[in-house]
Amino acid sequence: MSKTSDSVRKAFKAGDDIRDAGLTTPDDIVRFDDIKYAEDDECQKLDVYRPKDAGDKLLPVIVSVHGGGWVYGDKERYQYYCMSLAGRGFAVVNYTYRLAPEHKFPAPLEDENHVFHWVLNNKDEYHFDTGNIFAVGDSAGGQLLGLYSCLCTNPAYAENFEFKAPDGFVPKAVGLNCGAYVIDMSEEGQMKALMEDLLPDGGTEEEMGLVNVIPHITENFPPAFFMTSTGDFLKDQAPMLEKKLLEKSVPFVFRFYGDKDKNLPHVFHCNMRSEDARQCNDEECDFFRRFTGWSLR
Repeated sequence: MSKTSDSVRKAFKAGDDIRDAGLTTPDDIVRFDDIKYAEDDECQKLDVYRPKDAGDKLLPVIVSVHGGGWVYGDKERYQYYCMSLAGRGFAVVNYTYRLAPEHKFPAPLEDENHVFHWVLNNKDEYHFDTGNIFAVGDSAGGQLLGLYSCLCTNPAYAENFEFKAPDGFVPKAVGLNCGAYVIDMSEEGQMKALMEDLLPDGGTEEEMGLVNVIPHITENFPPAFFMTSTGDFLKDQAPMLEKKLLEKSVPFVFRFYGDKDKNLPHVFHCNMRSEDARQCNDEECDFFRRFTGWSLR
């Protein structure tokens, strides 16, 4: 493991510990925890959250792909954010995937695929409306969700992998939050070190072709809500995504949060004490509602 990956794990954990201190499961949420979706007992588990008052009603689904620089994170770190989405009227699937450097790409993308298969195969037990499956991802999770959306909509890209998306499946719409869509290995720095830990051969030209989202976006990419913020260190990525979606005539909403007097950090939307996070998550869920035909509040 690089020193960068080690420092990312320590720094992100410290920040998340502060952010989530004292938070508990909301009274209006029912949760189903630690469900295996593949063979790895430690890394391949998920939780399902539903509004308690929904009972057995079919609900549209949001699958959450967590961030963490491909080397950090799990469902425990995203439980409060995901339960807040469930409180907006969705069934939410919050999962842990295999991390680098212990597990190399495409392991996290393969795990993402396992989860979508699991959702479709377990729709009856958890009362999922599988005609309305959405997904959110932030930071590295935004990149992974972007790649998975390409895998579902671009057959040439899908041919690069042995695993296959469910037949005919495409997320109804996606939320890409503070994500990385074009990764540059030409300069020394944190991103280069993380890629060297993630990719089996350290970032060959062929490998970089597989992990950059934008070249694989077609006109069939799902409708997208994407956002960035004043203090997001990846905010330069959003305009590149906007340009590509415009070029391919993919419906989208782009939001920029904060201003000169309010410096909102990277993935600020995961802070459940933040009014700005509430606004962002409301707007993202409202975007999803446009595609369900449902009134979920």
